[in-house]
Amino acid sequence: MTSRPDEARRLHDLVRLRRVRDRIDREYAQPLDVEALARGAHMSAGHLSREFRRAYGESPYSYLMTRRIERAMALLRRGDLSVTEVCFAVGCSSLGTFSTRFTELVGMPPSTYRAGAARASAEMPSCLAKQVTRPVRNREAPVTEPHLT
Repeated sequence: MTSRPDEARRLHDLVRLRRVRDRIDREYAQPLDVEALARGAHMSAGHLSREFRRAYGESPYSYLMTRRIERAMALLRRGDLSVTEVCFAVGCSSLGTFSTRFTELVGMPPSTYRAGAARASAEMPSCLAKQVTRPVRNREAPVTEPHLT
């Protein structure tokens, strides 16, 4: 059985973790690293990483990169920016890392996505396009066989 101080500390940590997640959502295009996020939350980098993963199922860095890739997908759908311009617009400093991470999350390179997504979502309202094209991690999308009835 947990004691009251342990429970209060856990709730306090969850509040700080929510603030870290909100900061990532707000400042995804800024240069963020786990050490800076931890300093802002008054936690050590190791404690932040462990608790963030426990609360949200992924590391702070992984969450940040997912936010950046989601924004990159929206910019690539517009079709008016190059892949390199999108890479830097979303806060990535390495085109190679951006392309690798994009391909891992989306399943295709950013240049291929840009070519096909602009055509596919041209007639779709942006709110629907964002929902339909949201990146899904492989572990979140179990492969299931279609049920034929």
